[in-house]
Amino acid sequence: MDATLKLLSLWSPGWGGVLLTGLLHSLQVAFGGYLLGLVIGTGGAAGKLWGGPILRDLLEVYTTVVRGVPELVLILILYYAGTDAVNQLTALVGLPSIDISGLAAGIFVIGVVQGAYSTEVLRGAILSVPAGQLEAARAYGMSPLLSLRRITLPAMLPYALPGLSNLWMIATKDTALLAVVGFAELTLVTRQAAGTTKAYMTFFLAAGALYLAVTLISNLLIALLEKRARRGLTRQGDAS
Repeated sequence: MDATLKLLSLWSPGWGGVLLTGLLHSLQVAFGGYLLGLVIGTGGAAGKLWGGPILRDLLEVYTTVVRGVPELVLILILYYAGTDAVNQLTALVGLPSIDISGLAAGIFVIGVVQGAYSTEVLRGAILSVPAGQLEAARAYGMSPLLSLRRITLPAMLPYALPGLSNLWMIATKDTALLAVVGFAELTLVTRQAAGTTKAYMTFFLAAGALYLAVTLISNLLIALLEKRARRGLTRQGDAS
């Protein structure tokens, strides 16, 4: 027990501080990628619902490819090909190559993957809004933007939250895949700690406990959001 506590200590020669730093990097990438995915998903959902045929076809290709190709393969392609494409563009305009940080690249990769799934979640949630509410908004003379802000977005939120919650959980797990490209997130630093000390069970159990803690805290926050979003909605069986 004493040896385990020393290995997990926050101070040298313990690796606890390294694991927590890796967890922080994982959460930074997950949060940044999740927000980027929401932005992409919002635009993608709007494009699929109200865009022209060419835009809808392009978005259909994007969501189909991203959801059909394994995420590890997408991460490898986007991480290496994406950074290479940026440097080729800078070379074409006569600018020096850009050293893209692992954090920025990780957020971009997770964001692109999340964006495809967010597009479908948000599109489905918008379609779930009762048509009568939108007709009432038009009858009151609301502009499309005002109707979107005051009717569509609040009404779609209860339908979107379960899917968006799952996407957040997926984002926190997908950060572990960035270990294959050398980004120092929790999984990579855990492997480094275990390989150095040979205490594989200790460190992988510690990493699993940290991921579990993130999941449990996220579940509590998500439950509060869902409860708030569903205020005023009639539950099945309430009406008699």
